[in-house]
Amino acid sequence: MAGVSVRDVRKAYGTTAVIHGVNVEIADGEFVVLVGPSGCGKSTLLRMIAGLEEISGGEISIGNRVVNHLPPKERDVAMVFQNYALYPHMTVRDNMAFSLTLRKADKSEIEKRVKRAAEILNLEKYLDRYPKQLSGGQRQRVAMGRAIVRDPQVFLFDEPLSNLDAKLRVAMRTEIKALHQRLKTTTVYVTHDQIEAMTMADRIVVMHDGIVEQIGTPLELYDSPANLFVAGFIGSPAMNFLKAKANGGAVELPGGMKVQAPKGAGSDLKVGIRPEHLTLATGGEGLPATVKVIEPTGAETLVLFEIDGQDTTAVFSERHAFRPGEQIKLTPKPGMFHVFDAASGRRL
Repeated sequence: MAGVSVRDVRKAYGTTAVIHGVNVEIADGEFVVLVGPSGCGKSTLLRMIAGLEEISGGEISIGNRVVNHLPPKERDVAMVFQNYALYPHMTVRDNMAFSLTLRKADKSEIEKRVKRAAEILNLEKYLDRYPKQLSGGQRQRVAMGRAIVRDPQVFLFDEPLSNLDAKLRVAMRTEIKALHQRLKTTTVYVTHDQIEAMTMADRIVVMHDGIVEQIGTPLELYDSPANLFVAGFIGSPAMNFLKAKANGGAVELPGGMKVQAPKGAGSDLKVGIRPEHLTLATGGEGLPATVKVIEPTGAETLVLFEIDGQDTTAVFSERHAFRPGEQIKLTPKPGMFHVFDAASGRRL
């Protein structure tokens, strides 16, 4: 196993720059997720680590070896793709063994590694089947098995669960995390799904427009987002943002409600409140809200309100008999809000 070091890495296609000086240090055995919206550069960065894309500047190291100019086969990494990339005319056994067969590895060693991978992934009874005889989740496990038999220094996953249905994605998410806990191989995982990132990662790298917005553990990003982009991207339902003004050491919210202003607050601000941190006001003060849509999920109820012309979501664990059009007042839980500079987006 080995760590991965990405130092000031850049990528451009002609005159169009898509990665702008990214720096990421991934420790040996760590599970790091690259997350961000479509087009942010996360898959491009993963492909540069794999050697499938040339870098335009900077340095990538795997272990203590700079791999900028090494071909993929010499980087000792194994990649799992979104589309499985299995050979339809080969059995599961032969698909998993293919890379070792190409290397002309000893047959007994190939059989040993395939057997071990099949046991880890519960694929023993499928070894003689063909891909067309497998479900989507089973095919993805075969693709993972093919990576495991190589015993690489680093696993690279490129949105491996995107083609699966919602229930199977949850199951496979658990399987991949359990696999990492068992093998302890350094893993870099790309997804646009922030729930996948939150539930699987040791650390998350949030990317946007080819730059890194923030790096941290899932709860660090959730509790202390660096800016408006990270705050709005991490968390489901997303954080609410209300326009606010600084007024004499306080932040004035819609309806006249005030909270303490942080140091260095300018005049134009945004206050971020997560849906689960909004509660019904018990006194006279609160955010005046109009009920728009009620979405019961059983364990919780999601309610869409309108506050000062802005759609705002709240999540209640207790049950309320709200009606569309009803006027109520909401208040953030004490200290459970974030203040951002509206111009720069920086959290204050």
